Amino acid sequence: SEEVNQLVPQIDHQKCQLCDECVNFCRFHALIHFIDKIRLLPNLCHACGGCQLVCPHQAITEVDELIGWVHHKKYQSHDIYGGELMVGKETGVKIISTLLDKPNPKQDVVIDCPPGNGCSVMESMKSSDVCVLVTEPTMFGLENLKMVYKLTKVFNKKSGIVINKSYHQDDLIIDYANTHNIPILGVIPFDKALAKDNSNLLMISDNEDYKDYFLSIYARLLKVVES
Repeated sequence: SEEVNQLVPQIDHQKCQLCDECVNFCRFHALIHFIDKIRLLPNLCHACGGCQLVCPHQAITEVDELIGWVHHKKYQSHDIYGGELMVGKETGVKIISTLLDKPNPKQDVVIDCPPGNGCSVMESMKSSDVCVLVTEPTMFGLENLKMVYKLTKVFNKKSGIVINKSYHQDDLIIDYANTHNIPILGVIPFDKALAKDNSNLLMISDNEDYKDYFLSIYARLLKVVES
């Protein structure tokens, strides 16, 4: 494991002239003019460094703050990197950017993201060749799929859909995919055996009953990349 730090502003109140340049600049409202001092709200700070740049009195410096860790593990011939955000920290974008520097760019790399279209998803999507949109055949899954698909269009990324936990009522997702011409890369059935393997920290793709599912998804994915 290695520690991940990000730079956060530190204010020298002896130099500060309370001009509010930094307060007015910060779009995240992480700096406030409170009584006789400029104060930092660390949970809102995105460590962009802008406040230091705009301060005309050189009253702001940046110091390292620990926000989490990057872990590395070998599985067979694969390198697996994982990020851990310290409890109480608001954003892990610096952890993600550190993670993305680790893999060999000459090899195939899979970047796993949380649901939604937040900062971590955007940061991960920037360097991707293609986005695999994993969804479940529910209204909640569809609404999340819509958000992420719109994000792929913003970043001009190719994409395909994998339907997970399918119980043969996938029309909700298939209709949306057909409407927007998004290829369906594969369908993984709802199966308690897969959930059990996952909870036992087993690689589901090693399950002989399901290996063909993942091989076919990979084959279709390559076609999307090459298209």
